[in-house]
Amino acid sequence: MATTEPDTKPRAEPTAAQALQAALLARPASEARRMADAIRALAIDAVEQAKSGHPGMPMGMADAATVLFTRFLKYDAADPRWPDRDRFVLSAGHGSMLLYALLHLTGQAGMGVDELRKFRQLHSPAAGHPEFGEHPGIETTTGPLGQGIATAVGMALAERHLAARFGKSLVDHRTWVICSDGDLQEGISHEAASLAGHLGLDRLCVLWDDNSISIDGDTALSFTDDTLKRFAAYGWATRRVDGHDHEQVASALSWAMRNRKPTIIACKTIIGFGSPAKAGTAASHGSPLGAAEAAAAKSALGWNHPPFEVPEGLKTRWEEAGRRGAGARRSWLKRLAKHPQREEFDRAVAGRLPEGWQEKLSELRATQAAEKPKLATRVASQKALEALVPAVQEMVGGSADLTGSNNTNVKGIPAIAPGNYAGRFVHYGVREHGMAAAMNGMALHGGIIPYSGTFLVFADYMRPAIRLAALMRQRVIHVLTHDSIGLGEDGPTHQPVETLASLRAIPNLFVFRPADALETAECWELAVKRNDGPSVLALSRQNLPALRFEAGENRAARGGYVLAEASGPRRATLIATGSEVHLAVAAREALEAEGIPTAVVSLPCWELFALQDEGYRAQVLGDALRVGIEAAIPMGWERWLGADGIFIGMQGFGASAPAEALFRHFGITAEAVVAAAKKRLG
Repeated sequence: MATTEPDTKPRAEPTAAQALQAALLARPASEARRMADAIRALAIDAVEQAKSGHPGMPMGMADAATVLFTRFLKYDAADPRWPDRDRFVLSAGHGSMLLYALLHLTGQAGMGVDELRKFRQLHSPAAGHPEFGEHPGIETTTGPLGQGIATAVGMALAERHLAARFGKSLVDHRTWVICSDGDLQEGISHEAASLAGHLGLDRLCVLWDDNSISIDGDTALSFTDDTLKRFAAYGWATRRVDGHDHEQVASALSWAMRNRKPTIIACKTIIGFGSPAKAGTAASHGSPLGAAEAAAAKSALGWNHPPFEVPEGLKTRWEEAGRRGAGARRSWLKRLAKHPQREEFDRAVAGRLPEGWQEKLSELRATQAAEKPKLATRVASQKALEALVPAVQEMVGGSADLTGSNNTNVKGIPAIAPGNYAGRFVHYGVREHGMAAAMNGMALHGGIIPYSGTFLVFADYMRPAIRLAALMRQRVIHVLTHDSIGLGEDGPTHQPVETLASLRAIPNLFVFRPADALETAECWELAVKRNDGPSVLALSRQNLPALRFEAGENRAARGGYVLAEASGPRRATLIATGSEVHLAVAAREALEAEGIPTAVVSLPCWELFALQDEGYRAQVLGDALRVGIEAAIPMGWERWLGADGIFIGMQGFGASAPAEALFRHFGITAEAVVAAAKKRLG
């Protein structure tokens, strides 16, 4: 018979976190602790079932989240989209099971046990990271760290602005965030926190999961900031608590609600709380505990129930917490029913545009068709805004310290300022990434159509937030000026030769590059009307001649159209966008003069053009030689030019010189187009 040798391997000494955990678990478990343990158990079970996920953060923050959801958060599980609810953002989106467990336990429809069992599986609302639109209780998509806290700043700003517009009886709620160490390392969180402190967004409270653990190990490997001093310098109120002590957390949340500043509460927690061997270590961060350790953790917590099962008594108490806000919601509905601005509030929150919103814009288009102004499209954009912003009260503009260059301001429209949120223009400062994420939050909150500006080249700073807007299908509008080498002397650092291609690569983002003032007004109309995704307007610094002299149909609505047809059967089609369309028109005149029938196609929005039927696209592009003209790199143009097409544009970075000299130097001229077409045609 085989014998088993005694285990003589020395056992590892418990870490300080594990020793503290043992002391905490030795205390009698309160009812509130048992409610938190339900979150921990569900997180353990779901991650084990999926064989992937992040159990440590939900296990560590379960206590603080329990206090928030059972005693402070204003919500009603029966109506998770109630407009005056508090917003809750899980910025540390990798800990998504914390949110899914809370939605499940509070009785929100659509997050039952079956959904939790499908955590991280195809078509499950319980995705690996929270995804907006997968469940009504998910306020925003999070996962890329820092995005959640920055988005929440926009939500908090939206609440203050709408309270100023509609009054406290309709808009009076808070924005709560749970974030991680990683969120606070990302640069975007610094931008957003600085802006929130400056604006005094006192309805914003961040609970920081201060567990000192990152994927690589202890955060001390790379992160030794005095975070609370940093936030105090931003203008925030700060406090540190034991994140496992429910009364300390509750006291801090009560204090946060009385503050006249945004608040951050450092909740000192043990990641993976309950796990005997992995608590307080990176081993619990991003992978399942493993069957043996999962069982040991549940045993340590005193949780003796099958996977995904929550005892009826605990589930009942959680569902009671989910109904806490029902009375507040009913009272709010009564106030709404009697409110003189009810119809306007409902319209704004639903995202419906007001009656007659296009009238002034239509008048502007008619004037431009008649007067044929030679304008930079950034200036034409401002004229469009002067027609739109007074008519659409939801439009809230801004700029990243480039107001005069982006032309995003409208005369007579005041700016938002600390303590005065009734304005409709935000000075975001040099915070492009924070600006874009805050705009996402404003759109997600509802009741606001945010637009703002910077230079097109700085879209690279904003890209993660623009991408999330596209993923979440949010109506945000980015005015991105100085769109090519045409900006001139500022040189190649500011000349976005590759940026159009990179933005066009983002699914569900509409990139508009209008050719003249009239086309700019058309593109603005389309961007404001669009309610299922973000838009970019890429606009010129230099003046451009008027090319269109009729203002009836919005021809940009199909993404591309024949601006000038050939005098006979086409031998060439010149396809251009933005500031290069007038070069195509000049080249056409020269080719036609030499007996070469040539058409010009303006292609202001590739994405809209791609949505048209194949017959229309074929009619516009034609069968003749196709020549693409754009002061940018050729990537993507093969889609419209085909294998035999010619591209006139950039092949590398720009240079510092006056715009006219640069276009000549890089061969982006009407003469170059004519020469290339004639050479190919023989």
